Amino acid sequence: MPGQQEQLSVLLSQAQQKALYYQQLLELGFRRSGDSLYAPACPTCSQCQSLRVNVQQFAASRSQKRILNKASSVSHEWHQQLNDEDYRLFARYIEARHKDGPMYPTSRKVFDDFLGASWSTTRYLKLYHQQQLIAVCVCDVLPQALSAVYTFFEPTLTHLSLGRLAVLRQIEHANKANKTWLYLGFQIDACQKMNYKSHYLPNQRYIEGKWQ
Repeated sequence: MPGQQEQLSVLLSQAQQKALYYQQLLELGFRRSGDSLYAPACPTCSQCQSLRVNVQQFAASRSQKRILNKASSVSHEWHQQLNDEDYRLFARYIEARHKDGPMYPTSRKVFDDFLGASWSTTRYLKLYHQQQLIAVCVCDVLPQALSAVYTFFEPTLTHLSLGRLAVLRQIEHANKANKTWLYLGFQIDACQKMNYKSHYLPNQRYIEGKWQ
């Protein structure tokens, strides 16, 4: 928020330990960025709240059903790697949506360092429209959950609500894979770019050491 600085707890451990305890750390409010695992640690503020959706109990709202209907022609595939086409889409997305962020101006090194992790089981949900790549969801796979690390998409296709569609497709996959949770990262009610996450119900937030 304007005038405030974030304070983080960053886990310093070997890759093998991160892989072993990743799910437990998600349950303690941690998130992944590249190879790093971190959690908010601001002593006087609790606005950043990790949010997870119960995918087995999820029921799409009317507006979410409309998004799914509009995107009936959008296909998807799961991949194990990112490639040059994915990077070009990422660069267009950052240019259009996040010029004010730390990833601008972007580069292939920024792309690889931010999205990849040497120790996680990461898969990439790629969405296509008329054989054109239009979105990529970076998703970590855990025994009981999926963790949505980051999504980027074609910024010109606003009518398809690709960010929200990406969440719905990940919920659908997690449900079919018999997972319990989809972790969506931090919910910040005062941040317009991030508060969409609360619209996926039922969900829980990690507040003061407890899921509520």
